[in-house]
Amino acid sequence: MAESPEEVAVLVQRVVKDIRNAFQRNPHIDEIGLIPCPEARYNRSPIVLVENKLGVESWCVKFLLPYVHNKLLLYRQRKQWLNKDELIDITCTLLLLNPDFTTAWNVRKELILSGTLNPLKDLHLGKLALTKFPKSPETWIHRRWVLQQLIQENSLPSLATKGNLGAAPVERIHRLVQEEMNVCSEAAGRYPSNYNAWSHRIWVLQHLAKLTVKVLLDELSSTKCWVSMHVSDHSGFHYRQFLLNSLIHRTVTDNNTLVQNQMVNEQNPSLRKEEESAETEATCAEEQSVDLPRRLDEEMELCSELIDNYPGHETLWCHRCVFYLQQHLSNKLPLVGAVVSSVDSSDESLNNSHRSPAASHMAQAMDVDGLNESSSKQGYTQETKRLKRAPVQDSLGPEMEYRFVDKVLSTCRDVDQARFATAYRKWLVTFLGQ
Repeated sequence: MAESPEEVAVLVQRVVKDIRNAFQRNPHIDEIGLIPCPEARYNRSPIVLVENKLGVESWCVKFLLPYVHNKLLLYRQRKQWLNKDELIDITCTLLLLNPDFTTAWNVRKELILSGTLNPLKDLHLGKLALTKFPKSPETWIHRRWVLQQLIQENSLPSLATKGNLGAAPVERIHRLVQEEMNVCSEAAGRYPSNYNAWSHRIWVLQHLAKLTVKVLLDELSSTKCWVSMHVSDHSGFHYRQFLLNSLIHRTVTDNNTLVQNQMVNEQNPSLRKEEESAETEATCAEEQSVDLPRRLDEEMELCSELIDNYPGHETLWCHRCVFYLQQHLSNKLPLVGAVVSSVDSSDESLNNSHRSPAASHMAQAMDVDGLNESSSKQGYTQETKRLKRAPVQDSLGPEMEYRFVDKVLSTCRDVDQARFATAYRKWLVTFLGQ
């Protein structure tokens, strides 16, 4: 085994070269790992490549990691010169063994900005590092930085290297979103309650997918099976709460926009009637596809089923608490906050439409007659501007919740389940005041 500095340098250079050759032989490597091996038993390379799996024998890490670490620091201190290829190889080796070394990621940022390194290669390197270190915060941070660079390139030309040359920008972004979702799912499965992975997933929805209704619904459907298999993962259920809250927000925002546009059409009937009518129909079609009450009912049914099948998991009761709060506020939310005072004064209504959501929560729920499919095509006339003051039907009222808790308490034999159910009942009494 190498001991002297000269022997260590020769060993490390050989290992770094073997890692580079492994990626050249198989660019589709999808996982890395350490092979338990206290000492070198054979005169062979410690890098093992089997199908799409890359392994590093553990005995060489104590020589490899300090050497490439110090060499990179000497480069940053301008005490040693390294060409671009050497920088790529050294940072790749270092980050596969220690992805939380910020300096290495910063060096690769400089290489990307200079056009030396393809940003997609860094996405692949980060994906490999996450298979061994799924919670690495620096890896997730760098991954978001790379995605921002791709977002700034409006046409995403670098994606052509993966065979997407003929794809439209929207399709490329869609593929990028799907790839990120897969990376997040794998990392979340490797490390329980992986807050960094789920936070990155939310970031992708906000900045790449733009919180579109279709993507939100797809994510709500795709994560249903995952949370059913990880009933103690707080981060996974928090992600579903974010999805539901985003759907609620989008529905209310679309309703407000719909009625405001109709009010403007009534005041100025000659302004782009055909275009606004088409936009109204598209908005109505999108709202109908959401079917928010049904989604909320399905989420509550899922939570009830998981509580019955997996007793004693606090995560499920916390999710039920937060979700019930979301649903309660969504049912109390007025359909259109701006229309409350718009019957006689449309100018005041347009100004009041920007009231804070907190104030809207306390307002009485109301429906606007004439906002169905037929009225959207015929326009918004004075005859259809009638307000019907009636609370929205609560699909899961307090009586049903109390009944569910009583059922759990009467049938469960798990001490923790009874404790969580009792705490949830006390929360209901405090929150609802009854």
